Amino acid sequence: MDERANDLSKEIIGAAIAVHRELGPGLLESAYEACLEYELLDRGIAVERQVPQSVIYRGVKLDCGYRLDLLVENLVIVELKTVEQLTPIHEAQLLTYLKLRRLWLGLLINFNVPVLKQGIKRLVNN
Repeated sequence: MDERANDLSKEIIGAAIAVHRELGPGLLESAYEACLEYELLDRGIAVERQVPQSVIYRGVKLDCGYRLDLLVENLVIVELKTVEQLTPIHEAQLLTYLKLRRLWLGLLINFNVPVLKQGIKRLVNN
């Protein structure tokens, strides 16, 4: 377990709740992504948006067009959704990103819910 990643996840969730409280559900994923990036930067947290993620295939690094929505302090991947409900494929996507990056913690956040707490899933790469 990475204590810093754990602490960061709490800060990210707080920032996401602030964004959701301000905007509510119903916007495009890209809007929440931009606002959450702004909120995190405003709180002094380093964040990168739309980070390219390559795949290693048979020892060769290949760019396959994957992008992480947000990479927070090179420790936590945040995948944002605006869907009716999170599904196992969303979890699989985030777990794959965690494995490819060799990171421990990721957050899957669905902004298309009345109360954001219902749309947050914390995933760990064992």
